[in-house]
Amino acid sequence: MASLSSRVLAISRPVTLTIASSLLLIDLAVILFGVFMRYLAGGAPIWTDELARFLIIGSVLLAAGAVWIEGGHMRVALIESLLPPRLCQVLNLYQWLLTLSLAIAGTVISYRYALSVSMFTSQGLGVSRTFPMFSLPIGFALLTWHAFWYGPAPLKTLTEDTA
Repeated sequence: MASLSSRVLAISRPVTLTIASSLLLIDLAVILFGVFMRYLAGGAPIWTDELARFLIIGSVLLAAGAVWIEGGHMRVALIESLLPPRLCQVLNLYQWLLTLSLAIAGTVISYRYALSVSMFTSQGLGVSRTFPMFSLPIGFALLTWHAFWYGPAPLKTLTEDTA
């Protein structure tokens, strides 16, 4: 029987990646629409560039936690293979606590920032800047969520297939 943490990650990871992929697909459609309007119709609406920028930021931040548990973020894993098992466990705990601390701090700071820009509207979309800025605390909160449930276990290492 799978542990609670592996079941939580088995549900939250695909959901998060599906939402992030959907945002990326919408971003692609907005960019293609902007290119079509700019080069074939003579001028693109101002909102296409801004919406594309906000969508790419949102998709990257939503996927960050799911990618972290896959070992997809850039890191140097050589030291883990050189350490004795006990020191490797200490290193894994340190990495996990550092990730949780930074993700929680990022959540709190970016949440405060998103609320602080509520009086401003975006130039192209005409909405409060708080709405697109909420992708930051949501992304950091999801990174915290995934890191918490993954625990201080060794991170996966992506290897190149030489075959």
